[in-house]
Amino acid sequence: MPMKKLATFICAIGCCVIDFGDLFIKLGTVSGIMAEKIVPVIKADEEAVEEEDLVDPQETLKEECSQLPAAQNQWSKFQECNDRVNSRSNTAETCEEELIDYLHIIDKCVVKDLFKRLK
Repeated sequence: MPMKKLATFICAIGCCVIDFGDLFIKLGTVSGIMAEKIVPVIKADEEAVEEEDLVDPQETLKEECSQLPAAQNQWSKFQECNDRVNSRSNTAETCEEELIDYLHIIDKCVVKDLFKRLK
């Protein structure tokens, strides 16, 4: 049975039935009134539009900041510590402090320019 196209507000049951074309599916009957639900239909354009690849400005800044002399120096300290820890079979030493110091330098550099680059 074809459904009538409605644009009705049903106050008694607090729902709204609106017709935007062939965008309905049958939901059920409420108090003898057919309730319908809007289901949007989205069709893709025939021609595929190429989108730009989005680049995360934070990642770009991290790469740039990692090339700074202070960051390179701290990375070297971390690598030395890591090599020392890996050369031992039984040690309680970790390189957590060196890693945190390195990340602090990178984060401090990134935060200066990050919000200027966000759209």
